[in-house]
Amino acid sequence: MTNIKKIGFIGGGNMAEAIIKGLLEAACPNEKILVAEPSDLRRDHLADAYNVGVTSDNLDVVRQCDVVVLAIKPQIAGEVISGFASAFRPDTLLVSILAGISCAFVEEHFDGAARVVRVMPNTPALVGEGATAICLGHNASHADLLLVRHLFETVGQVQLIDERQMDAVTGLSGSGPAYVYTIIEALADGGVREGLRRDIAHALAVQTVVGAALMVRETNEHPAILRDRVCSPGGTAITGVSTLENKGLRTTLMEAVSAAASRSRELGDA
Repeated sequence: MTNIKKIGFIGGGNMAEAIIKGLLEAACPNEKILVAEPSDLRRDHLADAYNVGVTSDNLDVVRQCDVVVLAIKPQIAGEVISGFASAFRPDTLLVSILAGISCAFVEEHFDGAARVVRVMPNTPALVGEGATAICLGHNASHADLLLVRHLFETVGQVQLIDERQMDAVTGLSGSGPAYVYTIIEALADGGVREGLRRDIAHALAVQTVVGAALMVRETNEHPAILRDRVCSPGGTAITGVSTLENKGLRTTLMEAVSAAASRSRELGDA
């Protein structure tokens, strides 16, 4: 990170905050970070919580920073990019975390000349456990790739992919935390229905999901193998798994990933 003079964010929402938090925890000086955000409340929050520079003007970020992270809603990408394109310097690296928005879409606002790296992170980056995928635009270099990879490794794990796979990533890991939160909530509700206190049910559900995920990561075993070790013959776990299969949980989750990926493609075509 030492070769970055200043990193800027256009948009100061939850994902930008997650990255900022990770950068600071990786010893990036707060004076190296500048955020452009239209909301007074968000600017005040970021300045108070992280002691980073804030502004309401996107041009401040573009003029001062050598790496600019585009962290806005994809629906307004064209409008926002057009507003600062004329001030954008050729030596500035543009990192886009916009769902569905291709590198080519961003590049065309700079006559095809901008160095763009497209990234799909997710919100667990806020606690250092993000899952991020990265791909290069037409003009970005291997050095750009390494820089952005290092940036996002401060907030979790990084995978390098081809851009044609980015919508699938958006449907899986980009949107995936919402699916897992729903599962945790449902597990806790099941515990409450069976007589557990809400706080106890919630704590058990959270730790069960955390523990199971860590088991998959640390053992490197296939989830089916780990599941089979829990499901003793005629036992409680196999009975519960049978219910999940009968109710279509597996198919529903697969379809959720596909639906979210399809929505990502729609955003790119809009």
